[in-house]
Amino acid sequence: MIAVVGSLNLDLVTSVPHHPVPGETVLGGDIAQHPGGKGANQAVAAARLGGEVAFVGRVGDDDAAEVMLRAARDQGVDVGHVRRTPATPTGRALIAVSPQGENTIIVSPGANARLTAADCAAAADTLGRARVTVLQQEVPDEANHEAARLSGGTVLYNPAPAVPGAEIPSGVDLLVPNRTELGALAGLATEPVTLDEVASAARRLRGAAAVVVTLGGDGVLLCEGSAHLHIPAFPVTALDTTAAGDSFCGALAVALAEGRPLEDAARFAAAAAAVSTTRPGAQPSLARREEAEALLAGNPPA
Repeated sequence: MIAVVGSLNLDLVTSVPHHPVPGETVLGGDIAQHPGGKGANQAVAAARLGGEVAFVGRVGDDDAAEVMLRAARDQGVDVGHVRRTPATPTGRALIAVSPQGENTIIVSPGANARLTAADCAAAADTLGRARVTVLQQEVPDEANHEAARLSGGTVLYNPAPAVPGAEIPSGVDLLVPNRTELGALAGLATEPVTLDEVASAARRLRGAAAVVVTLGGDGVLLCEGSAHLHIPAFPVTALDTTAAGDSFCGALAVALAEGRPLEDAARFAAAAAAVSTTRPGAQPSLARREEAEALLAGNPPA
């Protein structure tokens, strides 16, 4: 079983001809609404790939709360530990997508910011039984620290979004940042660019046994101790990269829960993430098991 502790956001997505610079107004396309949030995306990603998934989080007391809960339930995610928060909105994310499929995201946490250590303690039995617990930084540090403490299995920590001053919980086994998040964790003035720079930055981090750095179109770099391994990206035509990192984390959790070695798990996760970039939206884009396996076998999505 996989436990995900994290955020639930209703995503408001629009296309833009280019991302605006400060002071610029850009006309976008029609707004589309999709269930999202890093935690919910990762939970749904894992469930679609065959994982048994339980979720710990918070929603508000608005209409968006039922949208989010229904979307998770429909994918087979157990939401018994998702609490409603009175007089508080459900989280929202404002997403702009360029013609190249790149996105910029503004998150209004809403109820996600009210998740507490006590909420995680109430789910102690679930966290203790989980073979993999997945955490991210769209909820307060106190919740992540308590969830890591209570986890009975592998703790996967996705330090996203990059939050200045955020502390990696003790007990984390596997860190999964992108370049920007890795640079922030390593205290670098600029994000690492080359594979050697990425590997050097990963070696600066302490605590986790391994660091898996997602590199977008450059693939994935798996770093363990002084060794690193580059896994190239799968060849697909990207339409929208929203939730690609979440797809990766959910798929990685599934493969690790199934007992796959880390390298094999990372390749499976890279395939699932690549599939997700070929469709728009967050949860609507997430790969199914047969799609990820087909891409691993050399058959790209149509």
